[in-house]
Amino acid sequence: MTLKERLDAYERLMRLDKPIGILLLLWPALWGLWLAKYGFPDPDILLIFIIGVILMRSAGCVINDYADRDLDPHVERTRNRPLAARLIKPGEALALAAALLLLALVLVLLLNALAVMLSFIALALAVIYPFLKRFFVFPQAWLGIAFGFSIPMAYAAQTGNVPAVAWVMLIANMFWAIAYDTEYAMVDRDDDVKLGLKSSAILLGRYDVAGVMVAQGVFLAIMVVVGYWRNLGILYFLGLAFAAALIVDQYLLINDRDRERCFKAFLNNNWVGLAIFVGLALDLHFRIRFFF
Repeated sequence: MTLKERLDAYERLMRLDKPIGILLLLWPALWGLWLAKYGFPDPDILLIFIIGVILMRSAGCVINDYADRDLDPHVERTRNRPLAARLIKPGEALALAAALLLLALVLVLLLNALAVMLSFIALALAVIYPFLKRFFVFPQAWLGIAFGFSIPMAYAAQTGNVPAVAWVMLIANMFWAIAYDTEYAMVDRDDDVKLGLKSSAILLGRYDVAGVMVAQGVFLAIMVVVGYWRNLGILYFLGLAFAAALIVDQYLLINDRDRERCFKAFLNNNWVGLAIFVGLALDLHFRIRFFF
């Protein structure tokens, strides 16, 4: 294998060629940072979180593929992943994951003590998740907590404490992740059943579409509560309304349970996260500009 081919394999192992996972992890972090500051966050903290999200998501993908290296060859969507295709050795993957986690640790040590403490919980959540689908029937809930843990970390880094609203937003993110990762799991359901794996798509069965919509509805409802709680304005709620319209489109995509359309619905959640962030950021910007 040439150097270029090896670097390409590492890139695909970290899923840098498919940034959707990074974005779904990034949006909750940005929500938390902007709300914690009630405006534009400290630039150094913002940069640490952006780089940290990329490093942690990349490490999580490597650990996930290491855990699934003997399962992925039997799944249509994952059989060409570098570890499944034996392009990279398991030891190399572990070394890469360790290097990424070490870099993330160096970054987080630049934050305050509370954020550092919470980062170890976030690390445990991320490392445990890839192994859950072997025995836990609802791994998507764990994923939601892991992906949303950047919210209390953002509050901790920005303010030195974690108020109740941060934990409520974490719960909201858990429901959002249940929704979008169920759409993702619907793509692999037939293969997962054959391999004896667990997922919300398998657990919900013929109620999968309803389950996704209920989870999205709870997510939006909690975000509405957060908006009133934090005294946010019309631009934030317009962002939520746009997100709701995108979720209606997801229903139309997944209703026939076609694999490609379910995957398209999963990808659509990036725009949901973006819509909420844009509404939040604009709302806080104009409030600060006009009232202070």
